[in-house]
This record gives sequence, C-alpha cells and structure tokens, in this order.
Amino acid sequence: MKLRFLALACTAALAAAALPAVAQGLRPAPQLSRPAASLSDSSQRAADYIVAVVNSEPITNYEVRARMVRYEQQLAQQGAPLPPRTQLTREVLDRLITEKAQLQLAHELGVRVDDAVVDQAEQNVARQNSIEVAELRRRMTADGMNVAQFREDLRSQIMLQRLRDRELDARVKVTDLDVDQFLRDQQGANDPALTELNLAHILVAVPESAGPEQLAQAQAKAQQLVQRARGGEDFAKLARENSDAAGAAQNDGVIGLRSADRLPQLYLDATREAKQGDIVGPVRSVAGFHIVKVLEKRELGSSAMAVTQSHARHILLRPGAQLTEAQARERLADYKRRIAAGQADFAQLARDNSQDASARNGGDLGWSSPGMFVPEFEEAINALGPGQIADPIVTRFGVHLIQLLERRQATMSQREQREVVRNLVRERKLDEAYVQWAQEVRGRAYVEMREPPQ
Repeated sequence: MKLRFLALACTAALAAAALPAVAQGLRPAPQLSRPAASLSDSSQRAADYIVAVVNSEPITNYEVRARMVRYEQQLAQQGAPLPPRTQLTREVLDRLITEKAQLQLAHELGVRVDDAVVDQAEQNVARQNSIEVAELRRRMTADGMNVAQFREDLRSQIMLQRLRDRELDARVKVTDLDVDQFLRDQQGANDPALTELNLAHILVAVPESAGPEQLAQAQAKAQQLVQRARGGEDFAKLARENSDAAGAAQNDGVIGLRSADRLPQLYLDATREAKQGDIVGPVRSVAGFHIVKVLEKRELGSSAMAVTQSHARHILLRPGAQLTEAQARERLADYKRRIAAGQADFAQLARDNSQDASARNGGDLGWSSPGMFVPEFEEAINALGPGQIADPIVTRFGVHLIQLLERRQATMSQREQREVVRNLVRERKLDEAYVQWAQEVRGRAYVEMREPPQ
C-alpha cells in the first residue's frame, strides 16, 4: 500500500522566477544516492545524465524521474488529476533546483539535523499512517523505496524547515489590525483553518495482499462496528478492543482537537456534513476501513466556544556551540529517568536548566487552548495523560521535555480566540514571506541548464 509522506516543498515556490546571478563559491559535488522511487536499476543506468547544475552540484535525470513518481503517487492518493507530463517535469525540476540552492545555504550557515531528530520525524510519518516504524519500513521496501534515502529526504526537509524558520521569523509581524482584517475576510468564507474538530477513529486494517474474501470480511467487521457504535456502545471501548490504528489502546482512538486544515482529507470529507456526536463510515482508504466519531466541532469566532485546555510544563534546551542537539536530547532523557525514579523534581530542574522565560515558574506554561503551540509541541501534549512526561521532542525553538499536569473543559474567551487567529495569520504570512525569500536564494545561485529531463 502507498503511504502519505511529508510535503517536500512550499507549493507556492513553483511559481518563483529565478534569474541567474553571480555564482557562489564552488564546492565538490556530493555523492549522488538513489532517490526513493519505484524505478529499476537498469532504468536508472539507461536514463541517468545531468539535467542541471546548481553551484557545481548536479541534478540528474534520474532524480527528476524519481521525484515525478513520488508526486504522481501523492496526487493519485489525493484523487487529484495529473497535470500534463511536460508541465509536471518542468515543475519538478524547478522544485529540485530551489531545494538544492536552499540546502547549500543551510550547509553554509551550519544548519544540522542529527539522527535522533530524523527518528522522531520517521515516527511521525508512521503514526500518520497508523502503523509502527518497522511496518512503515517494510511497506516502503515492498513499494520499491530505499529506506535509507527516505530518511535522508526527511533530514533534508527538516534542515530546510529550520533554515526557513531561521531566515523568515524576523520578517513576519502580526498586528491587531491584521487579526481584525482576517476575521472580516473570513466571515462566511467557510475556511477550514477556522473550523476545529476533535475526532475519534477506529481502523480495520486491510493487508496489501488481501483478496476479495479477506476484503469483504474486513468491510463486514467495520460495518458491524458502526452499527454497534450507533447502537449506543462506548466508542472508546470499541476503539481499544478493535482498532488496528497505532496507539488506539492507549488513547481510545482519539485523534485530538485540531483545526480542520491539519487533518487528513479523508476525515474532512467524511465529516463535512456530520454534527457533534455523529458516527460516519466505514470509509475506505489504502489502509483499510475507517470509522470516525465527531467528538467536537466548532467555529472560531463564536461568542462562547468550549475547548479542552491543557496545563503543561516543560524544560527547554537550545542547541548551540556548547550543546549539540543530540546532547540536549540525551540530557533531557536523563532528567526524565531521574524524575521517574524520584531522584529529581521537574520544577526544580526547569528552574535550574530551562532556557526560556518559564524557568522562573518551574517550567509552568499555564493553561493553553488548541492552536497556542507549534504543531509538534501540541501533538506531544495531546498524546499524554495527566502526570505523564513525553520523550524529548524537537521544535523550531529547541529540545523540550514536556509534562502534562491536568486537563479541563473551558470556554475560550474572545481574547484567547484572537490569539489562535493571530498564530494562524502568522503562519500565512510566513508562507507569503517564503515565496519572496525562495526567489532571493534562487536568484543568488548559479544555475546551468543542461539536457532536458525525459
């Protein structure tokens, strides 16, 4: 079965015009490795040649073809029509040139991503596909994909994201006027970013090799679960006992509250007309049959919006010249072990070591509503039960050790809703700033076009 992977570049960058400029300093070209795609070795040998050079680093015809296979698979999974092949080839080559120029800049500025961060990203991809990492790798291998290259692709994308955060954060400011204008513009616009959903989910998995009989059995099981849920049985209990989704036994199948634009399209389509409490499904996907329950559904901007708030604390270490990312993760993992053994107090460790303003409060972040933190931080909190401590995670701000203290149902005030909107406006402004910045980076690179890709 095919899998959903991380986006490889900002779509808007495809339209970025790039004019050749003074070449940067040349460097030896890195050894080319096989991209993750379903192309045979004989096909690679027969078709490989240099189609472009970016500051002395080549892009080969095989790289373009491999990336095209990947995008074609992604478009097919989304049910989107394929553009004309000549257009797709041109766009893919343009993306590769843009990425190559940005990766070169990242290396020059000393941006690094260690293996532990790649491990975390790989785990996130597996979780998005409701499987374990070992199963993710097995399926990639079965699909003809190189796992080592897939991890290097993840490393490159994380490096690019860190570079963009570093370069763009200072360019973006959000004022109260921006928030007001955004809210006015969205009135009646049905923007999914302003819709928040809390869903619970049961997956009846279908193996890749399933025949018609096995497929029919899985569908019948899913249909029976739908009937039991609609008949009044506890959905959480059904998820714990029947769902094949990773982590269902621990989280009762709950995905967690998030904005609609951060949910898979499958769930959005299934719940578009559903109301709070409705159960929809079974819905077929490449993974199997899905049953979804709408726990909460609401629109930002309503006068009284109930939310599940989290009270958490953290310890933040910022990697730098004296502390690598791997060392920060190791240190925080040691803190977690000491706290679990009763040898240290979380609050005291935060006061002594955390490198942010929360340190004076023992790392206490107070009560937070959905959308207040960056996605990876929020996802870590959502996966915890009260009192639990997550393994160290990496965000754009550094490496965190997070503990969830408690949860509560509360009404989000207008001020809190505005803060959520402010974060949303900031993300959109970052997207706009990225387009200009990508043009600048591309414009500073020396790009030589060779033979057109085939």
